[in-house]
Amino acid sequence: MRAVVLVGGFGTRLRPLTFTTPKPLLPVGHVPIVELVVGSLARAGITEAVLAIGFKPDVFRAAYPDGICAGVPLVYAVEPEPLDTAGAIRFAARHAGIDDTFVVVNGDILTDLDVSSLVAFHRDRGAEATIHLTPVEDPSAFGVVPTDEEGRVLAFIEKPTREEAPTNLINGGTYVIEPSVVDRIASDRKVSIERETFPAVVERASLYAMATDDYWLDTGRPELYLQANFDVLDGKRRHDRCEPLGVGAAARPGSTVTHSVIGAGGVVAEGAAVVDSVLLSDVVVGSQAVVRSSVIGTSSVVGSGALVQDAVIGDGVEVEAGARLIGVRVPDPG
Repeated sequence: MRAVVLVGGFGTRLRPLTFTTPKPLLPVGHVPIVELVVGSLARAGITEAVLAIGFKPDVFRAAYPDGICAGVPLVYAVEPEPLDTAGAIRFAARHAGIDDTFVVVNGDILTDLDVSSLVAFHRDRGAEATIHLTPVEDPSAFGVVPTDEEGRVLAFIEKPTREEAPTNLINGGTYVIEPSVVDRIASDRKVSIERETFPAVVERASLYAMATDDYWLDTGRPELYLQANFDVLDGKRRHDRCEPLGVGAAARPGSTVTHSVIGAGGVVAEGAAVVDSVLLSDVVVGSQAVVRSSVIGTSSVVGSGALVQDAVIGDGVEVEAGARLIGVRVPDPG
């Protein structure tokens, strides 16, 4: 079975990190998010992953020059223009010649869902499309999906108010889809799967959903990106684990690294402290500097005695010695 992985977004909520690196290629526990996603698909028996790309396709090709990700062969489906979710799925499926049941996943969502169980549920129900559901405390920022006792979807309500939401089960971003659904997606315009395609399948009474309480996290905001790394560090994932220091990273004697992930080649100098933070590769934290609850981009330098707190620092930034950066993004995303 094949899968389409949606990796075409601009990652605006994670800027400035995503000015240079597409969100699915940002590391969680030293491994790119997309590699964790494809790895979970491999465990479910997926034999080929089609990357639906709209943003910086050459960066993806450079990341996987042999066309293999987590042991799975890749196909690159590069959109000529933004097509929205359903449009991207249609384009990718047609580009790869998919003509049988296939899986769709969002390339920025991490979950311990067993995708093979979703496929089995889909086939058991004879569905045209099946959605994975996950419970959340506040469903107002997501697509809410009420179902009947058999799992048939009764409605697809995109981002209701908290008071109006009929359930706290939301669209978890993993789907099983039949080619007949793809056939009905318009090819000459943007089409949203949440707002247009799924509601149309609901009208045909052939959209189903399966809820689980597996680990699930949308990595799209800085605080959630940090959480994703901490969860791998803390052993909260079923399959994924990591050590605090990546390959070649060093915490010098007299430094402190607490509940943080230091990327490959990073250096934390004597007397420096890194707390509840993620440093990407080749970051240098100078002596007596403090980094707290922040993300520091690749090859950036935090000068001696500086304080970086609740901040997102992009790639290649030099934080001056003694500077205090609190609650900011550098460079400013605009």
